[in-house]
Amino acid sequence: MRRTYHWTLSWAEHPFAGRALFCIALIEASVFPIPPDILLIALALGRPAAALSFAALATAGSVVGAMIGYAIGMFLFAAVAQPVIEFYHATETFNHVQQWFVDYGVAIILIAGFSPIPFKVFTIAAGAFGLSFPAFVAAAIISRGARFYIEAALLRWGGDRLRDFVEKYFEWLTVVVAVVVVGGFALLWL
Repeated sequence: MRRTYHWTLSWAEHPFAGRALFCIALIEASVFPIPPDILLIALALGRPAAALSFAALATAGSVVGAMIGYAIGMFLFAAVAQPVIEFYHATETFNHVQQWFVDYGVAIILIAGFSPIPFKVFTIAAGAFGLSFPAFVAAAIISRGARFYIEAALLRWGGDRLRDFVEKYFEWLTVVVAVVVVGGFALLWL
């Protein structure tokens, strides 16, 4: 794990680091199960001065990906989303999500975009349930922007001190991150 961590940190100096982060954020918001936060954190730790720029790229990629997820839900639900939901045995969960959209509307996107709950489920559902597209995009910008900019600001502020802390407690922090990610998926299934 530590070798992977150092390899990921080395991406901070790579000329395609920003593009990679944008692409990962884009596909995470529509189909990919790994959150872009992992790469954002590594890049911000590797180059704290560029942390806010990395947050902007993650936000932009995530919002574009959210729009793709919305389009999948709106136009390709039966052909694309329904088989994915059935593959993951998530029909009951999806029905719960539909009720949340009825009860809470755009607030669900604000919560899902900021939380460890898999965002793609909600982007696809927003399109499938016909949530107002402008309200959806605004909520995605606010929630994903807040999430990524808070992470980046903390990493920029922490700089080398935070990087030293992460390197010292890397194994424990890896466990915590894994528990949060798994917890997000478990929360969704419950």
